[in-house]
Amino acid sequence: MNQSQDKPFAEENFNVASLEDEIRVDELCRRLLRLFYEELTQERGLDAEQAAALAWGADYFLRDFLIAERQDNLLRISPNRIRQFGGTWYIIKNLEPNLTELSSHLRGIAAFYRFLAHRGLISERQAEELARPCEELDFYHERIESFWSITGDGYPSWERACSLKD
Repeated sequence: MNQSQDKPFAEENFNVASLEDEIRVDELCRRLLRLFYEELTQERGLDAEQAAALAWGADYFLRDFLIAERQDNLLRISPNRIRQFGGTWYIIKNLEPNLTELSSHLRGIAAFYRFLAHRGLISERQAEELARPCEELDFYHERIESFWSITGDGYPSWERACSLKD
């Protein structure tokens, strides 16, 4: 697929079907994250540390989970992808999963999708729908606690409660 030169952030440019696509989409995502950081600092008045924390939170979700792991188009995800990220993937991919760090990722994800809506890359409605699972901290707290409580062959049951399978 040829990337549109006049609209580099067009939805179709974020499709991932090959390793080449993944590399290209990862670079597009990096560019968007830089613009996100700049908007946070220059237009929204956040200090560099606050903006970096939000960008870092979104970056992990976007580049490690959506693009590399799921090969999803980041402009066409469902709220369930965020629940899968926070409720299972983050927990099993980190040595010390904790709600403080996960909350930082979730804040970054919600802010990033609001940024995309502000730029007209997704609808305001989609940004609102994607923000909802970012606010379900009790759900994620329970998932982390129940993960630490798994004994014996309890993992499959735990995973099914918020499965990564589509």
